[in-house]
Amino acid sequence: MLKTDILNAPLLAALATLGHTDTVIIADYGLPLPAGTPVVDLALVKGQLSFTAVLDVLARNLVIEHSTLASEAKGTAVYGWCTEAGLEPGFISHEELKAQITNAKLVVRTGEATAYANVILRSGVPF
Repeated sequence: MLKTDILNAPLLAALATLGHTDTVIIADYGLPLPAGTPVVDLALVKGQLSFTAVLDVLARNLVIEHSTLASEAKGTAVYGWCTEAGLEPGFISHEELKAQITNAKLVVRTGEATAYANVILRSGVPF
């Protein structure tokens, strides 16, 4: 067995394919997902799995060189959650963030019900 705390096989498999500059989006349950976008759906019911639970796991298991939030998330709990996870996010409009979904290598859909609880994580390298 692998030494990782991620047990979800589709999520682990998708993360294993990431290369430098690939992006992963952690999304609330309301973010519109275009057809053809690779999604690992971790939403069970409203509020579960939370944005923070998924962010904490991914922050421990990925090299993240940059993160991006919607500018509408400035000063909100979402911004606080990201900084607590060690991220220093940049900002783009929510409309721009939604446009970036089609470029993502993976979207991880959560059951989060907080407005603008979406973050783009850009994969880095450990050297």
